[in-house]
Amino acid sequence: MATHKVHRYHDISCGHRVHGHEGKCRHLHGHNYRVHFTCVAEDGHLDNVGRVIDFSEVKEKLCMWLEKEWDHFFLIWEQDPMRSYLLDIDSTVVVVPFNPTAENLAEYLVEVVGPKQLAGTGIKLVEVKIEETMKCFASYGV
Repeated sequence: MATHKVHRYHDISCGHRVHGHEGKCRHLHGHNYRVHFTCVAEDGHLDNVGRVIDFSEVKEKLCMWLEKEWDHFFLIWEQDPMRSYLLDIDSTVVVVPFNPTAENLAEYLVEVVGPKQLAGTGIKLVEVKIEETMKCFASYGV
């Protein structure tokens, strides 16, 4: 079934550590992430103007959430043994309930952030693609 989709991306800089990683990503490091949001109307219909949602509303509800919650912060898994140490030395540490891989970040945005931020709009966040580099990305969709 054909459907209209709205896509918008937003760039943030964010640090993380992938606990249990076998390579260099086990160390503290960061990325200039590009986060792509894909939204659809829950009822499948365009609004009276002919849109799924105005791009500025995607910016306000999703992009600005990224700015406030993750941009220039360091994400650490609540079960990471370095969590307590990092919290003691840096106020920009954000504890998350998952190992902060690109895959888990995308899933969290779709499953947790999207529903909260878009509540009452009739819009659903159906996919997030997260680029860690220009060559590598992970996505999650429903």
